[in-house]
Amino acid sequence: RGLSFRVRSVGWGLTIHETRSMSSRVATSGPRGGAAGIPAARHNVWMRTHGWAGATPPTDDDEASKRIVVAAGELMDAGAGGVNIRQVAQRLGVARQTVYRYFPDTKALLSATAQHATDEFLADLARSLQGLTDPADAIVEAIALTFERLRQHRRFGLLFAEAEHGRFTAEVTSPQAIAMGRVIVEHLDVDWAAHGWVEDDMDELVEVMLRFVQSLLVDPRELTRTPVELREFLHRWIGVAIAAKSINP
Repeated sequence: RGLSFRVRSVGWGLTIHETRSMSSRVATSGPRGGAAGIPAARHNVWMRTHGWAGATPPTDDDEASKRIVVAAGELMDAGAGGVNIRQVAQRLGVARQTVYRYFPDTKALLSATAQHATDEFLADLARSLQGLTDPADAIVEAIALTFERLRQHRRFGLLFAEAEHGRFTAEVTSPQAIAMGRVIVEHLDVDWAAHGWVEDDMDELVEVMLRFVQSLLVDPRELTRTPVELREFLHRWIGVAIAAKSINP
């Protein structure tokens, strides 16, 4: 009973679609009857409110699934390797059956975690890059912010890698990574056409951006640089090339 995934860009985001909806999973992935004598009609409520490590139980299925996804991201940020349903259930203080009620397997959970990280990352990037209309300034800031967010929050590595792998550096030119890069550059406040950039230029720009972020992550020499110094470094070696390629509109 496999799940297939496809990725498409919508506005500022990448949407990861599954062959079944969340509501369908909730309705079909768990046991058909009740638990511990609880009628089937009340079973979803029991599964949602049981446990949760003493915290206030979620009020509905959407909140429950969000807590599960957030917990998976927190485990990744903490350095946990091979995050799976058992680890997430332990972190939340619930039975594995509760997590399975919302996610049929670890791959589905990681895909949902990637989607949540995507929304969070792009919303933050949109706020930070708003108003930058010069190509060199915008790309330098986009590279710096992407690198800083990936270093600070490991869950964001899922944006540029297949969810089942979870390694950005191994997937730097994957279709998902390229699609994410295109979403970033195409939604900057830069009039690329007016600056003389064409479609092939944009593809190469995205590849250069991703490879540069990869190199910073693999060998983080920048640990001796302040955020300002990092941006000055990027302007000297990346910004000048983009400025030379661009024409003044």
